[in-house]
Amino acid sequence: MDSLAAAFQHIATGTLLALDLIGTFVFALSGAIVGVRQRLDIFGVLVLSFAASSAGGIMRDVLIGSVPPAAIGDWRYLIAALLAGLLIFIWFPRYLQSSKVQYLILIFDAAGLGLFAVTGTQKALGYGLNPIMAPLLGMLSGIGGGILRDVLVAEIPTVLRSDLYAVAALAGAVVVVIGEQLGIPPSAAAIVGAAICFCLRLLAIHRGWRLPSAYPGSDKE
Repeated sequence: MDSLAAAFQHIATGTLLALDLIGTFVFALSGAIVGVRQRLDIFGVLVLSFAASSAGGIMRDVLIGSVPPAAIGDWRYLIAALLAGLLIFIWFPRYLQSSKVQYLILIFDAAGLGLFAVTGTQKALGYGLNPIMAPLLGMLSGIGGGILRDVLVAEIPTVLRSDLYAVAALAGAVVVVIGEQLGIPPSAAAIVGAAICFCLRLLAIHRGWRLPSAYPGSDKE
């Protein structure tokens, strides 16, 4: 029984790492596309791809005491981010029309958001955070990279102005916690949570679902 439990734990850990690396890669793609759109040089594109793919994970790891953070302690994260940045820098300007730029950013961003939200939540649970705070940390993992990416190119972060961005990440994170409470295998809960986040984000984009916005009144007294 102990060997079987160890085998399941090894599979769950491997799945979490794989999802984290895939999330790193797709978030790096979104950062690199933004860099190309802003006409940055190759160094700027790679910096933006690494920042977009790593900021959320670094904040997550620092907050739960997992230091050094995986994004700078494991060479695979750096390779995934740089590979995505180089791929976009070389391929993107030659083969993609400008009309598709924003759509691709949204797709990759939604995928990275879902993957980071669920892996962040699972890692938080693994470090003993309670089921209420773990989804919040998962949400922060998902939105952190997009925030830094947008700030570096002087844009208002998507999370502050977009259709159900942080809410979608939180929904995916909550699914992971519910799965953990019900005894569902972590890999299955992570995949379902990431899919829900991704679909909710895309539905919000296509249908224009938004949270209420602030509308200041007239300045006249």
